[in-house]
Amino acid sequence: MSRSYVALDRDGTLIVEKNYLSDPSQVELLPTVLEGLTRLRRAGFGLLVVSNQSGVGRGYFSLDDVARVNARLAELAGPFDGIYVCPHLPDAGCRCRKPKPGLLEKAARELGFDLANCFVVGDKASDVELARQAGGKAILVTTGYGAGHLASGQAKPDHVAATFLAAAEWIASSD
Repeated sequence: MSRSYVALDRDGTLIVEKNYLSDPSQVELLPTVLEGLTRLRRAGFGLLVVSNQSGVGRGYFSLDDVARVNARLAELAGPFDGIYVCPHLPDAGCRCRKPKPGLLEKAARELGFDLANCFVVGDKASDVELARQAGGKAILVTTGYGAGHLASGQAKPDHVAATFLAAAEWIASSD
């Protein structure tokens, strides 16, 4: 059986939502993220970041800027097994923009895991739908945009967590 992976949204899930973040000095971990990541790592999960970054397609910043922000995230949060980014505009029709599963399928091919054993943690309905399309389990955190997406009925996850640590605890007890 392959290792189980947790695919993590970046903005609003791991770090404070800053709307088109391009400056690594503004990366700020949300409360309980370090504890949650530690819990998942100790439980043996692989960790991925899967992030839509349409600011690249809009010309607000470059892929190099995204890479610097992601490097700062890894400095603060520890290493990830992979970081996967969609730089396209929402209407580009690409296969990699969440909720489409292209980035997660690429990660599964590269890292050799079964998408059915994957958890997706995010703060948007698109993260929940990504889990559905990939055949994994969806956890909505109510940080970032999560509370609004839950209240509006846009997101129907397998589990709702108030904090990242609560999401990690649920995942660790589910596997």
